Amino acid sequence: MFILIGIVLGFASIGGGFVAMGGHLEVIWQPFEYVIIFGIAFATFLIANPMSTVKDTGKAMGQAFAGKAPKRKDFLGLLGLLYALMRELRTRPRNEVEGHIDDPANSALFQHFPDILKDKELTQFICDYARLIVIGNARSHEIEGLMEQEISTIKKYKTKPAGAISTVAEGMPAIGICAAVLGIVKAMGAIDQSPEILGHYIASALVGTLIGIYTSYAILGPMAHYIKIMREKQVQPYIIVKQSLIAYMNGALPQIALEHGRKTISSSERPSIDEVEAEAISNVPNLTAVPQAA
Repeated sequence: MFILIGIVLGFASIGGGFVAMGGHLEVIWQPFEYVIIFGIAFATFLIANPMSTVKDTGKAMGQAFAGKAPKRKDFLGLLGLLYALMRELRTRPRNEVEGHIDDPANSALFQHFPDILKDKELTQFICDYARLIVIGNARSHEIEGLMEQEISTIKKYKTKPAGAISTVAEGMPAIGICAAVLGIVKAMGAIDQSPEILGHYIASALVGTLIGIYTSYAILGPMAHYIKIMREKQVQPYIIVKQSLIAYMNGALPQIALEHGRKTISSSERPSIDEVEAEAISNVPNLTAVPQAA
């Protein structure tokens, strides 16, 4: 919502200010200048990025407009799942716990948290390290190092779209100049025309410079920054999982281990201890029967 408001406000400001100075909006509408600028920009985007990043950038932009980043209720759901899982690890036999982590889609525990289960990457992350805990041979500092390495890799790939858009944004002023130069070349070809016609050609050419600079600093640059922030927030659940499970491996009770994870959440979105008690811990499923590992 705020992205759309910002874009509309930006166009309204530039258009309204231009009209207030006595300009005519139809002068700014130069469709072939736009074709040149955005065509080159998209071409450089394709040249600079593999297809996986191209597709993920489109996905990231959709997420940015939808504001798809973890919120307080998502953190509460994750904390509830972690508490239930750590309780199972503490009280259930190994084969019963393995039934949950080997097939989370059919696990009564994971099915109680459908929003987490829909995130297949996060679910797999939780199950992989819960499995290492069940095996029992790995030391906590070894698991912590492995988790940090994987989280670093996840963050690197999640923030690639922001870097891809930033690269295009950095080149937009120069791309706008390319369009302007082509317009000047056209104007020079009509040097024998009247000053009125020649002035129109030159004004049209300068629109390319305007669009390139404006798109770079007022649209693509801010968009890349917002996507980076949003994607970094999407990494936060992995950090919560890491801190909680490592605390559990070091001997903390499930409720205390959960506090280690809660403290990693930013203060503006962090649920209180009372909220965790009421909405996460108190609402965990009471599993009387669990799937058996094959």
